[in-house]
Amino acid sequence: METMEKEYLVKKWLDHDLNAEELEAFKLLDDYETLTKISKHTETLETPVFSSEAEFKALKKAIQSKKRQISKNWLSILSKTAAIFVICFGIYKFTYNPESSFTTMVAQKDEIKLPDHSIVNLNSLSSLTFSEKKWDTNRNVSLKGEAFFNVAKGATFNVNTSHGIITVYGTEFNVKTRENYFEVVCYEGLVGVTYKGNEVKLKPGNRFLVLKDEISPQNKTNYKSPLWLENESIFNSIPYREVIAELERQYNIKIATINVDKDQLFTGGFSHTNLETSLKSITAPLQLTYVKKGNTIILKRD
Repeated sequence: METMEKEYLVKKWLDHDLNAEELEAFKLLDDYETLTKISKHTETLETPVFSSEAEFKALKKAIQSKKRQISKNWLSILSKTAAIFVICFGIYKFTYNPESSFTTMVAQKDEIKLPDHSIVNLNSLSSLTFSEKKWDTNRNVSLKGEAFFNVAKGATFNVNTSHGIITVYGTEFNVKTRENYFEVVCYEGLVGVTYKGNEVKLKPGNRFLVLKDEISPQNKTNYKSPLWLENESIFNSIPYREVIAELERQYNIKIATINVDKDQLFTGGFSHTNLETSLKSITAPLQLTYVKKGNTIILKRD
């Protein structure tokens, strides 16, 4: 119904001047029930004499005023909400510290370039995380697994692991941190290894090795870089279980053993490019045999 028609009917209703046809039209108004309830509740009130025209204008003004008040209240609420959102977003943006994370799967390696152009080579089943936002003042990375670092010159560079902290005073070193195994090898410069609160500094050719919480006397290496970068794994008097675990990581296989002492020490290695050759490399020296069952290799002593 048009606005003018609605106003006309309300005016005539207030004057009690509606004919039968107009009354039926008035009852179809959206406001009919509200207006009749108001009329009913005000019938017992004593009111001064007034004209319907004046009353209608006053009622219309009151309704418009109420709408404006509601609108202002909503605008106020929305403004406050927007202000809170802006403040929270500003705090979030200022304090949010995104971390970059890299993870390798079995039989996978990856090369990562850090913000200062340091290079990290990540071995299989390993992960590296660091904060880009804080890098200029805090060159810290967290490592799980194994990685070779070629660190650019600059402020102190720390590698955090579950076994200990490696502080870089030089440029090239390898870190391997697995369950019951922690090894750091320095290839260039000077590397500090903090283990159980004590720091050991490694010069080129030196290594720090911990097996099952026992510091190993093996403290030398003859290689200029870790051989896993060339797809080879080499072990020098290392428990056989570590050899098996590394083979599983490099070939995405499962290895089971029968009558095999996995704590016996093994010296030797295997290639990452040919499984058959690798199996022979780690079984022949110990006079073991092996059979394949699906994706599982069973090593056994006859």
